[in-house]
Amino acid sequence: MKAYDIRRSDRAQSESTAVEILKKGSYGVLSTVGADGYPYGVPVNYVYDDGKIYFHCAKNEGHKQENMRFSGKVSFTVVTKSDVISEKFTTGYESAVAFGIASKIVRDKEKALRLLVKKYSPDFINEGESYIKGGFERTDVFAVEIERLTAKANKI
Repeated sequence: MKAYDIRRSDRAQSESTAVEILKKGSYGVLSTVGADGYPYGVPVNYVYDDGKIYFHCAKNEGHKQENMRFSGKVSFTVVTKSDVISEKFTTGYESAVAFGIASKIVRDKEKALRLLVKKYSPDFINEGESYIKGGFERTDVFAVEIERLTAKANKI
């Protein structure tokens, strides 16, 4: 994978900052490419754990799954802050972009679903267990093995 330098190097953030952004983001945009050559970016709920990004979707269905069957190469973008400063013609922001390979997981599927419940519904863990069991066979879970992770911020 060719690594591009961040044009505004004064806004580049450390890899540890990038990880923190991934941990605290409420959603990310998964970008894939299909056999027709068109890119596709879709917002998804996700969880970051132990160097991987996990997300779920309907079993064997949909645009993103079709694209990931064509190529597992993806990018994943998270923005945790975005404040437009109109009078300065700029935006304060904090973002991370991960590049990697997405693959459907089987072995850690239940663990990943529990991590998603813990992130998004921490007050409903027991109910989440029932939800996982009820939809387990209709759900696919993917993991993105991160090959490159960058972060950028304009702290105003």
